[in-house]
Amino acid sequence: METRKLILIIIFSTSLLFLWDAWQKELYPPASQVMSGASADSANQRHDPLPVPGDELTASASGTGAASEIEGISPSITPNLFTIGEKIHVKTDLVVAEIDTAGGDIRQLGLIAHPSREDISKPYELLLDKTARFQVAQSGLIGNGLPNHKTKYTVDSDNYELQPGQDKVTVRLLAPEVDGVQVAKIYTFHRGSYVIDVEFEVVNHSDTAIIPFSYFQMLRDANDPTGASTMVHSYTGPAMYTDEEKFLKIKFSDLDKNKAEYPTNADNGWIAMLEHYFLTAWLPPQNTPREYFAKRLAPNQYTAGVIAPVGTIEPGQTKNITMPFYAGPQEQNKLAELAPGLDLTVDYGWLTILAKPLFWLLSFYHSWTDNWGAAIILLTLTVKLLFFPLSAAGYRSMAKMRVVTPKLQRIREQYASDRQRMHQAMMEFYKEEKINPMGGCLPILVQIPVFIALFWTLLAAVELRYAPLALWITDMSVPDPYYVLPVIMGISMWIQSKLSPTPTDPIQAKVMQIMPIAFSVFFFFFPAGLVLYSLCNNILSIAQQWQITRMYEIKAEGDANKNKKKSKNVPEPTEKNLQSAALATTEEEIITEPEANIAANSGQSEKKQSQQAATPGKSKAAVKVKSTPQGKRPRKK
Repeated sequence: METRKLILIIIFSTSLLFLWDAWQKELYPPASQVMSGASADSANQRHDPLPVPGDELTASASGTGAASEIEGISPSITPNLFTIGEKIHVKTDLVVAEIDTAGGDIRQLGLIAHPSREDISKPYELLLDKTARFQVAQSGLIGNGLPNHKTKYTVDSDNYELQPGQDKVTVRLLAPEVDGVQVAKIYTFHRGSYVIDVEFEVVNHSDTAIIPFSYFQMLRDANDPTGASTMVHSYTGPAMYTDEEKFLKIKFSDLDKNKAEYPTNADNGWIAMLEHYFLTAWLPPQNTPREYFAKRLAPNQYTAGVIAPVGTIEPGQTKNITMPFYAGPQEQNKLAELAPGLDLTVDYGWLTILAKPLFWLLSFYHSWTDNWGAAIILLTLTVKLLFFPLSAAGYRSMAKMRVVTPKLQRIREQYASDRQRMHQAMMEFYKEEKINPMGGCLPILVQIPVFIALFWTLLAAVELRYAPLALWITDMSVPDPYYVLPVIMGISMWIQSKLSPTPTDPIQAKVMQIMPIAFSVFFFFFPAGLVLYSLCNNILSIAQQWQITRMYEIKAEGDANKNKKKSKNVPEPTEKNLQSAALATTEEEIITEPEANIAANSGQSEKKQSQQAATPGKSKAAVKVKSTPQGKRPRKK
């Protein structure tokens, strides 16, 4: 039993520690095992290699200075990190954005439906150009004299707002004409969408053809987002997807060492910057050539983006290239509709196959109740019902162990000096009582992957951000501000430990007493939604375990009462009965002794022994004594 109990403790403790450690490691994901370049189909579609930021441009790109302009960022974080121009304010039903005429960058973007951790009255700033923390969306053209993210643009207005009845709002920025080439950068914001279309319109008024390339990048620091949990970390950094390599992350640490490996050439996929709950991503159209890049520009300054060809523009021609840019929450159901694999940014790790259906069920219950807390309770109940037979089997085994604990304790005391004999005696006892000492462990082992998947599901769900439960819990994505749920969780664990078999080993008994307190403190730092799930699971487990334990205890009490009644039917011992018992013992000794001597001396068969027992001598005397009436002593010859 001690071994079984120790295994249970190790399993439970390791599971929670594993959950915490796994999310810690999300900061530093495993190195990407990535294949090389483009597929044959992609290569066949391209006649010239796309210029990579930092490399010299090919002759077809007309110049060698544009690549350095892409990297032309100050090497230190200062208030002058970005060139400052005029601010253009844009507001839709979902975002408030700020575009700077210096470079035409999106310098700030707030999500109206997702309040800030610092000030609930303000939207969360996904893009910002502050000195301590920054992320901006930059874009430009590669080619001699073509506008890039340092070009000064002009604009007709500095304020744009989506009006009632409008489906979109468009901001048009105009770059200075150079060598007969006129370029406009056009932003289109859509109603009910976090996707912003970034378009370049290139008009060639010159006498020669041009072959420009466009680039679109995200520039950010490596710091955790504002309000990030100090206990549970999530991944922050670049990520990308291609049909060949699927989803992968690119660590900042690998970029620091210039050891990051990822596919560069493709005709599909996307590239993004991830943080807990939110992401920004460039989403090139499918089946168009592109080249991905990610690199470290300076200490704590990183960029990730994509380069795409605009194509040859003959004199008098106009060409457009559009790159959708997503900047919003990691809403799994909506991301899958935007681009293949974009929903994988909601990363559940190696248990995605379990986490996705759990999230679907959670969303289904939310559509019923309109409360994510109630949806968590219903999901917990569903999972508990699903595993009811397994849990019942485990609790039945634990209930049996609880009933026989006193007997096991006596075995331990009897063979305290011989552990091997004690183990053998306990195994024989388990076999006699038809108890599997591991019966309570196996059902728990089966449920652990589901528990971990549900843990990740709740931890990654942006839907729980600022989702209220009731009373004082107004945000289930952060810890309970008054620690009420963790304390109740600890009490429930203490009650559950009392329903379990008491360890006979003193050390294990102390561990069982300390565990509720330790895990209560551990849960102080966990989001309230996770603690709510664990608490509901514990309450349901206590109810099930109590019912099964009580059933076995009643059965054990009934068996004990039956044995007690049987013992009452046995007559009280009297002096006469005691004398008769003593006489019977004497007769048995007299009979047994000659038979034993005869058997030892003869070595014959049992039949021959019985014949010798009938020969004259002491055996006759024995027969005669045996026939003596009760209460009379046999006469001596």
